[in-house]
Amino acid sequence: MQAKDSNPPDGGYGWVVVVSAFMVMGLTAAVLKTFGLFFVEIQQHFDELASTTSWITSVTIAIFHLGAPIASSLCVRYTHRAVVITGGLLAFSGMALGFLGLNIAWMYATIGFLQGLGISFSWTPAISIVSHYFSKKRALANAIASAGECAFALTFGPFFQWLISQYGWKGALLIIGGIQLNICVCGVLMRPLASSCLLEASHFESETPPGNAVSGRDQEVKSPITHKTLNWMLVRQPEFVLYAIFGILAAMSFFVPPLFLVPLSYSLGIDESWTASLLSILAMVDFAGRLLCGWYASLHVTKTVHLLAMTITLISTSLMLLPLANNYLSLAVFTGFYGFFFGTTVAVHITVLADVVGMPDFDSALGLFMLIRSSGGFVGPPLAGVIVDMAGDYRAGFYMAGATLVLSAGFLVTLDQLQQRKERGNKTNNKPEKPILPYPSLHLLKLQ
Repeated sequence: MQAKDSNPPDGGYGWVVVVSAFMVMGLTAAVLKTFGLFFVEIQQHFDELASTTSWITSVTIAIFHLGAPIASSLCVRYTHRAVVITGGLLAFSGMALGFLGLNIAWMYATIGFLQGLGISFSWTPAISIVSHYFSKKRALANAIASAGECAFALTFGPFFQWLISQYGWKGALLIIGGIQLNICVCGVLMRPLASSCLLEASHFESETPPGNAVSGRDQEVKSPITHKTLNWMLVRQPEFVLYAIFGILAAMSFFVPPLFLVPLSYSLGIDESWTASLLSILAMVDFAGRLLCGWYASLHVTKTVHLLAMTITLISTSLMLLPLANNYLSLAVFTGFYGFFFGTTVAVHITVLADVVGMPDFDSALGLFMLIRSSGGFVGPPLAGVIVDMAGDYRAGFYMAGATLVLSAGFLVTLDQLQQRKERGNKTNNKPEKPILPYPSLHLLKLQ
């Protein structure tokens, strides 16, 4: 399929793509975030242990991350549109087959594997194509798209609870699967767009003198258009490795606060109804943080990697302060700070990845980054749980998350220093050489 344009428009039809991605984020990540409402229903239906039932969500999260490189590779070979549509069909199939509810293993295969793969095939290309459509406003566009997760999560909680009460958990799954078919509609709206690397390649070919034309094999290596599979060589780039390590450490921390926020509030004697409001506060300030930080980053006042390092530092500070809360008001305030700065981080971390690897390799980098980052998401919550058990206090989990984020910020600083060193080296190499004095001038110097 031919692309309609070869320049990132930074607006125009790109905003249609952003709205489509906003919807996809809501129909994937928000569904995954609120799926805990089905936990007790499924556990009681199959009469299984909590640990056995929890594997449904664990499999979904695992496949979501592990499927990202596959989704990215398919985007490179085909189009983002085709992969998103496929993801929507897979997500629907997972929910529709889960409706049968044969046994717990069946739930692992349907809600776990199929739904997880559908989310991965929808989420990954939706985020990726937004970055292809925008350059100067990339941070703002990514922030708006990612905010769909927060916006939908606010409404999905009570809506899913109502569906379960009216139609049972099986009927609710079938209805939610039908709603997820709208992912396919969003995918159709994601019109393919040639990346800026197409112009760079054509410019390279037009500027190459006929006598110095490179061989076809060299062109195949140098031209990013010919990449038909995932570029695994990114793991040999120091900048990408540093950013991937940051991603692992950040993921170890990000999954911890939502896990222990409610138990911490219970341990403080806060009423259950007030505790539920903390999750709403978290979603609202997260939404605001994403939009405000995306807008600020689009002004290009601060380098994106510097902005990310600052937001990570502020998150770690808020996590260190959160355990000091001793009542609902103070806990709500610190939760608000954490949620806001978490939103600012989500708004720019994809933009930083694009800056690190460049757009020709962005699809491959996103898939690899998600794959590598998943290890942090798997290790973080169990590690925090062990620390909480040893300390006998939920506060220990927040201290662990804050300390890990401080460590991750160090890798961002190292990444920035490496980039600055390379920029200085490039400027030095590009300086024009001093002109050689012509022969007459040398002759005059000898006479003097």
